[in-house]
Amino acid sequence: MATTLTDDVSSTVLRRMKEGGFDFARAHPIDFYAILPDEDCAREAASQFRGESTNAQVFPREEGGWNLQVSKIMYATYNGIGEFEHDLEELVEPLGGVIDGWGVTQELAGDF
Repeated sequence: MATTLTDDVSSTVLRRMKEGGFDFARAHPIDFYAILPDEDCAREAASQFRGESTNAQVFPREEGGWNLQVSKIMYATYNGIGEFEHDLEELVEPLGGVIDGWGVTQELAGDF
């Protein structure tokens, strides 16, 4: 059930990105988020993401628990995002964690 809800949210977000002029032709750093119960679990999960195209950070949540943010440079595709979210969920669930969504920064064209 959670996967269906996540899929619907991802479809909506990707559609809005397209409507907003997002550049799908190039790779972007996409941030994936998870919440874990404690620092040790968050750091254990983060240690699985070391490489050329990924970066992981952990930080405490005001509400309790710890955030895991994994940034992966990739193309923003429905399947690619879904697969990475699935893999992240497989990693954090045994540690008592839950997925908390994804996001990407959209660059605006023009002079600032």
